[in-house]
Amino acid sequence: MAVATEFRPARRHKELGGAFYDPVTPADFPAHTLRYRNQRWAERTGLDSLSEDEWIAHFGRFEPLPGSFETPLALRYHGHQFQVYNPQIGDGRGFLFAQCYDLKDGRLLDFGTKGSGQTPWSRQGDGRLTLKGGVREVLATEMLEALGVYTSKSFSLIETGEQLWRGDEPSPTRSSVLVRLSHSHIRIGSFQRLLYLDEHDNIRRLMDYSIENYLPEAQRDAVEDRAVAFLEAVGKRVADTGARWMMAGFVHGVLNTDNINITGESFDYGPWRFAPVLDPSFTAAYFDETRLYAFGRQPDVLLWNMTRLAECLLPFAEQSKLEAVLREFGPVFRSAFNAALLDRLGLKSAGEETDQQLATATWQFLADGRMRFERFFFDWRGGTGLAGRVDESPEAELYRGESFAPVRALLDRYEPRSADVASHPYFGRAEPCTMLIDEVEAIWAPIADSDDWSAFETKLAAIAEMREAYMQDNFR
Repeated sequence: MAVATEFRPARRHKELGGAFYDPVTPADFPAHTLRYRNQRWAERTGLDSLSEDEWIAHFGRFEPLPGSFETPLALRYHGHQFQVYNPQIGDGRGFLFAQCYDLKDGRLLDFGTKGSGQTPWSRQGDGRLTLKGGVREVLATEMLEALGVYTSKSFSLIETGEQLWRGDEPSPTRSSVLVRLSHSHIRIGSFQRLLYLDEHDNIRRLMDYSIENYLPEAQRDAVEDRAVAFLEAVGKRVADTGARWMMAGFVHGVLNTDNINITGESFDYGPWRFAPVLDPSFTAAYFDETRLYAFGRQPDVLLWNMTRLAECLLPFAEQSKLEAVLREFGPVFRSAFNAALLDRLGLKSAGEETDQQLATATWQFLADGRMRFERFFFDWRGGTGLAGRVDESPEAELYRGESFAPVRALLDRYEPRSADVASHPYFGRAEPCTMLIDEVEAIWAPIADSDDWSAFETKLAAIAEMREAYMQDNFR
């Protein structure tokens, strides 16, 4: 089947060898109804000219993309799940379907699946994805990208005509297959598996492959220097994503080591939530009874996961050198947190010390006042010089109170990055675009009841406007 001439296929992951994956056969679905197609990212991969039939052939029936893998690859990995080690996991309902190069910046990109059938790692599962789960992932990735979080992109969602039984959804429920576009599917758990098997040569092979294809800034001649630089590079990216989750009010929900990508790219969305107010104990997953992955604990959990990666590098570097990198995770995270705040507000830096003061005061105000999280950033985009809509805000009285005075005093010291930073029509709306759990359920209800997708399409249009307003191309 023809593919656009601009498409630049790759097959780099297969070069790692059979110790890293299992060739698998995709599920044969009884039906294929295209529900979502990411045309914006299709352009970045040279696949925007595919007809609907061609799209379904590749991303529903998984006919190979010319020049990439002849057979999909289920990736092998282990991981700590809720900080308990599990050597029985791997790609259980997904696989690496193809790779290509980004037409804009030449990066290596993965097409990974979710719900594409059983693999050797399915552990008695059916290998399928509910349609509701697919819709939720599309909404999560679109919203996070608009808010400046480095995330996987939901590339395609196809309904597949099967009835699934699930304990956490009214069943039988509809089925789907999702294709995500990511800058790597190599996880901390990918390295943990090799350490568990005592395959030190393969740890080094995977590290060098990762540096060559994803983290070139970590390239060093000596293997110990490479290992230390690799940990540092991964840590910076993970810290940046974690900081931006916090600044988006986002709770991933399942921060297991097999869900932490070495590129720092946020991915694999299950029981995610956005917090309506700043509440450190806010938890996404109903089964997270100890609140291990609560909103406020995410930075600590990410450091815990980074420590597990450091353990995998002990065969190549002194423990003291790896520990030195881990000690820097906190300062790196704080710096990323401050930068994320300025990005959301559209402000120029006023210096490291003042930026830290603003971040501290803002977080304290949001926690104490328990005002709506997204509303604050909507109101104060551009700082005090461009915040003319603040007097009309439902939170105007709170902004006039003593608790906000320290934030206001600090905001007065900042300049917007541009004079039109808050002039987009989005900021003329009565309310900001949000993605709270009741909204997600309201989007899903008409799909489930009458196959009405209008609320889904309306929300995607609102998110697209928000992305433009925040100038978040996020092509990283």
